[in-house]
Amino acid sequence: MNPAPPLTPMATLRRSVVKPNLRQLAPGRVLEVGCGQGSFGARIAAMCGYVGVEPDEQSFTIARERIEPLGGQVIHGLSDEVAPDGQFDAVCAFEVLEHLEHDTDALADWLLRVRPGGAAVVSVPAWPDRFTVMDEMVGHFRRYRPDEIDAVLEKAGLTEVRHVLYGWPLGYALEAARTRIAKRRGVASEDAMAARSATSGRLFQPKRVAGAVVRVGAAPFTAVQKLRPGVGTGLVAVGVRPLS
Repeated sequence: MNPAPPLTPMATLRRSVVKPNLRQLAPGRVLEVGCGQGSFGARIAAMCGYVGVEPDEQSFTIARERIEPLGGQVIHGLSDEVAPDGQFDAVCAFEVLEHLEHDTDALADWLLRVRPGGAAVVSVPAWPDRFTVMDEMVGHFRRYRPDEIDAVLEKAGLTEVRHVLYGWPLGYALEAARTRIAKRRGVASEDAMAARSATSGRLFQPKRVAGAVVRVGAAPFTAVQKLRPGVGTGLVAVGVRPLS
């Protein structure tokens, strides 16, 4: 079997938080909204039944090549392409909600595809006061405080909501470097938010060799970030769809 697709440093830190939550939920079938190039999706597809949706054609093509050999399915489009019939045990959306103007409505719509008693697992960038030109460049409408992402999940209809901050200290260095890059490139005002969002899924994606370096280099920080559980540049939040 081919090795898992490479992850960015921040995605490596995120996965260390997401993975135990998914193991605890033990879903039989997962829908991932905005699966990007499939680095996370391939790992989920190796665990359980999987369907991913991705609107960006370039990212979709790569995701399909990575995920479908594992038995998963990738759809080019939006979540509208998946019937709202409660066929999934969980919906995941990693770094997606911040790209959507109406985040609560979007999450509530995704939940129609999740059975009662199922769950949602989402990740978003943390802290509005850390919003920079980099967020503008990749099409972010906002960043979230912990209480704000909790409120989004609750308003969408989820209960038993909990969150975890992650990314200390490496995330701070990564954001500083990316902000410097964004300042040099600048943000074209004529670029629509959707176009910026599409591009975001292709930025900073490592190739195989670089991915191996990232895996080794970021691994210690997955443990170090646990020393400061209330600090970080990213948030992972989980909630349960009520049985009735």
